[in-house]
Amino acid sequence: MKIDTFATLNEAQRRAAVHRALDANPAPLLVIAGAGSGKTNTLAHRVAYLVREGADPNRLLLLTFSRRAAMELERRAGRVLRTLVDAGGGQLVALPWAGTFHSIGARLLREYAERVSLPANFTIHDRGDSEDLMAVVRQDLKIAVTKKRFPGSATCVAIYSRIVNAESSLTDVLRDNYPWCATWESELNALFGAYVAAKQSQQILDFDDLLLYWAGMLADGALAREIGDRFDHVLVDEYQDTNRLQSSILLLLKPNGRGVTVVGDDAQAIYGFRAATVRNILDFPHQYDPPATVIALERNYRSTQAILDASNAVIAHAKERFTKNLAAVRPGGERPRLVTVKGEADQACYVAERILVHRENGIALKSQAVLFRTSSHSALLELELARRNIPFVKYGGLKFLDAAHVKDVLSLLRWIENPRGRLAAFRAVRMAIEASPDPVGVMRSFSVPAAAVAEWSSLLEIYEALRSTKSEWPGEMDRILAWYEPLLERIYEDAPARLSDLTQLRRIAATYPSRERFLTELTLDPPSATSGRADDPLLDDDYLILSTIHS
Repeated sequence: MKIDTFATLNEAQRRAAVHRALDANPAPLLVIAGAGSGKTNTLAHRVAYLVREGADPNRLLLLTFSRRAAMELERRAGRVLRTLVDAGGGQLVALPWAGTFHSIGARLLREYAERVSLPANFTIHDRGDSEDLMAVVRQDLKIAVTKKRFPGSATCVAIYSRIVNAESSLTDVLRDNYPWCATWESELNALFGAYVAAKQSQQILDFDDLLLYWAGMLADGALAREIGDRFDHVLVDEYQDTNRLQSSILLLLKPNGRGVTVVGDDAQAIYGFRAATVRNILDFPHQYDPPATVIALERNYRSTQAILDASNAVIAHAKERFTKNLAAVRPGGERPRLVTVKGEADQACYVAERILVHRENGIALKSQAVLFRTSSHSALLELELARRNIPFVKYGGLKFLDAAHVKDVLSLLRWIENPRGRLAAFRAVRMAIEASPDPVGVMRSFSVPAAAVAEWSSLLEIYEALRSTKSEWPGEMDRILAWYEPLLERIYEDAPARLSDLTQLRRIAATYPSRERFLTELTLDPPSATSGRADDPLLDDDYLILSTIHS
């Protein structure tokens, strides 16, 4: 028996899900999805409906904010499709071209590498690697030594990244976002030129390059048509948080807008600090002729009307916006409370007191959360919670790939993958140095002292073995971990805890078909935290949740 799963959608969701799906040349669609309005469910129904009506899943390009979001959308669309086809049968819908802008860009660049003069085995640097390389280039240019107050490597990477993603000039970025760095414009210009040269000589692409080279590839009209013709439908999630470069990629990919669906909410744009611009979603309807259809999802399934009334009042002050008025499905609810205190210390005391009152009234700590704009804003509150013996977990801690021992193993894999990678080689060599009984003696000479001969020899042995033979993956990881474990115990005090992270890394590696795919995907979409545990408070049965709004 077939079931009408679309009966669960409201009218606006249903219109968005089926919008011109059967047209030979489907016109562009913009879905303005207010907070809690069932955006993911609507998008999943649209994907499922397209497939049921004959769209080839291999010709659907789905661009999401994270790989996890793509997997969730794929899962939901498959569930909807099975219901549409047959309540008891059907197959999971596979969406091979679902991922982030960066991951899809990486796949296409490897596929078309030869035609755009790129080495197919290029290495991808994450933000930390980019900062390290920028620091090395700075040192090579002697800028870090001779120039007082010259911006650090993290700031330099941030400036460079904004130039690329905002499609702006160094002069404009310094003026609008980093005025305190404007004095060093000529030095920064030289630094960025040397940074680009270093990446090219070492066959490295950073995150920004994945978009920059993708856009450059689409600037070739013939190549743009070839790639664009591979996809009948392009669906983009969280469009309010895209940057100008990503918008340019979409326009180059589908200049006529046929089959393009973008979903987002201009009132939820929060990533301006990453060069995202709300102008992308505001300008989208008028980029095409005729203009895109706009459908607003206004029924909220998450909050109460009292909260939505406050939100609507705030949104109404926006100078330019899409008109929508969120209405709650859930009844009742208290009005939000605005509390004024004398200072941060009083604020911390007030919040802690309210938490304890709620707990006495039967609301568990796990059912309470404190949200703040940046991590530093919780400092006084954390002290107050500790003073009152209130256990808590704070989200936004050390990321999995930022852990030193994980970086050690990945650097050796990257060096094997790309022998030109200077940073990976440096870190691998440093491991042998740090594990020796006399690391200072090693650093004083380029020759290998007797104390480090064993570590140095074993490093070269495993490097040469994995470079010269076609080892089975993930067998390569097993060999590296067997080599690294004795060093781990000598370099770090908490070796057992770190070893559990490496065991987790091994499990992750086993889910990928090759070393190259593992390194690419792990760099583009890393796990969020080490050991799956934030801190000791998780040992308590009940604990408060602290988190930045972004986390």
